[in-house]
Amino acid sequence: MGDTLAALRALMASHSPPLDALVVPSEDYHQSEYVSERDKRRQFVSGFSGSAGLALVTKNDARLWTDGRYFLQATHELSDQWTLMRIGEDPSVDIWMADNLPENAAIGIDPWCISIDTTHKWENAFVRKQQKLVQTSTNLVDEVWKDRPSLEINPVIIHSLEFAGCSVADKLKDLRAKLILEKSGAIIVTTLDEVAWLYNIRGSDVPYCPVVHAYAVVTSSAAFLYVDKRKVTSEVNRQLEENGIEVREYSAVSSDVSLLASNQLKPGATKIVGTGTNEVEEKNHDLVWADPGTCCYALYTKLNFDKVLLEQSPLALAKALKNPVELEGLRKAQIRDGAAVVQYLVWLDKEMQGIYGASGYFLEAKSGNKKKNSETVKLTEVTVSDKLEGFRASKEHFRGLSFPTISSVGPNAAIIHYGPRAETCAELDPDHIYLFDSGAQYSDGTTDITRTVHFGKPSAHEKACYTAVLKGHIALGNARFPNGTNGQSLDILARVPLWKDGLDYRHGTGHGIGSFLNVHEGPHLISFRPQARNVPLQASMTVTDEPGYYEDGSFGIRLENVLIINKADTKFNFGDKGYLSFEHITWAPYQRKLIDLSLVTPEELNWLNSYHSKCKDILAPYLDESEKAWLSKATEPISV
Repeated sequence: MGDTLAALRALMASHSPPLDALVVPSEDYHQSEYVSERDKRRQFVSGFSGSAGLALVTKNDARLWTDGRYFLQATHELSDQWTLMRIGEDPSVDIWMADNLPENAAIGIDPWCISIDTTHKWENAFVRKQQKLVQTSTNLVDEVWKDRPSLEINPVIIHSLEFAGCSVADKLKDLRAKLILEKSGAIIVTTLDEVAWLYNIRGSDVPYCPVVHAYAVVTSSAAFLYVDKRKVTSEVNRQLEENGIEVREYSAVSSDVSLLASNQLKPGATKIVGTGTNEVEEKNHDLVWADPGTCCYALYTKLNFDKVLLEQSPLALAKALKNPVELEGLRKAQIRDGAAVVQYLVWLDKEMQGIYGASGYFLEAKSGNKKKNSETVKLTEVTVSDKLEGFRASKEHFRGLSFPTISSVGPNAAIIHYGPRAETCAELDPDHIYLFDSGAQYSDGTTDITRTVHFGKPSAHEKACYTAVLKGHIALGNARFPNGTNGQSLDILARVPLWKDGLDYRHGTGHGIGSFLNVHEGPHLISFRPQARNVPLQASMTVTDEPGYYEDGSFGIRLENVLIINKADTKFNFGDKGYLSFEHITWAPYQRKLIDLSLVTPEELNWLNSYHSKCKDILAPYLDESEKAWLSKATEPISV
């Protein structure tokens, strides 16, 4: 790591002008949360492997900013050459740079990896001391990363209408109608899942995310896909052309955006599919739409700034509002996924008893004869998560995992986004809590589920914490709320049971989920963070419900289901707003012995028994007789 920092500082010193600091963000050219191996520049520089963070290298300092999900993980992974900056507790990166870098300091950025919004925010912060952002012509990290992974050529696939539920032609028609409303003649689409959703394509360029490294430009009369043409077969190209999409090389996007700015971007031989616009409208609509939060600054600089509409992409909300086919696919995917989770719990329960003498999922006692079998027979966080993947892989339409499985025992479960590694992971222990947060990609939907279990005797404190998390989980899932309500307003519902005991958690409570797309999907979320106010929750959105509690060095608890937002049938309709409610579509039992029933209300108990009854009936067709018997026991009605 020291050699990397020294090499970067040498490049910074020799740069024209010399750089006082270099920003190394987590994001790739598309502002992605999850990136390919060759785009993990921040991880390469800092050693921190979390999905969110920003590294800053100065002449004699190195700092890493990350959020509360990763505080504990970062303290483990960063060397003593790095200082951890806790987002929400320490000064933000722009404030820190403005206060601590000298006057007229030059801060280097790769403009392809920084959004328009971020660039403008930083420039405003730098005015006081005349500091300036310097766009590097190449990425300096790439120059020192000698064994950087090579570019992979993964095929583009068509996402069939059977699963997409809406044709490309209809999506383009709706998008162009939005362009007209905003007096825009074109839009630049840079976010990978928006490109994939708009053109009904999928790929495998980013692990766990079925997306393609590509850009899209849509005008009133043409549509372009910028992608490495080696990824596009003749058959895929034919289908794209039939939808009026012209395929161009990935690298051509820069020059084409320049042409777009001067109204010179013209389609080739691709046929034009009905656009719904006329020549008068095209002449009057001369703005280019760019999402300031996701469009990179490099493309923005190619445009005429006074002719740019800086607004959130209309595709973000369109993608989040699932159509009936997508919703039904998501329901079916969660059912098959729930069956895999139950099969996993049945297997794990048997193995924990057989190998470790654990009392098991149902009984409550300290483990007996640990390691009854040979010392060579053991379960680790990685081997059991591999087994879970195997159960999922046997299910219809399985396409892979939706994120690296968080399989965590005891103290590791307190690391919110813990990633076990075969060489360092822990062995399962029947006397410690086990948390697993996992999901899969299926052709008809994406899944994300978390359960926390104990195969021995949980402490009274662990039970109380689990019950508080469960109560928050139930409270949010049972909420009814008027149209126009945002996720920040609802976030408190999941925290109140924890707050009563002076507890809390450092992550958001819910995120949208894709339809065979990214497991984290916006633009909505349920969180204490200000951005949760930006978009109200709406019918046909999906969102997770995942409160938790984490005790450093001891244990972690999280429970997570995927929900669909539906119109609610209420007795009254104050203000004619219309009301909304949640539908649980994730199915797996909550562990009875971790619940302190003295803390549960009759209403909560009724909900739990109703959920368990549905869970048993819904999953039964996917299980064998022994698995059904186990699930029947796990979902028996609970009485006080």
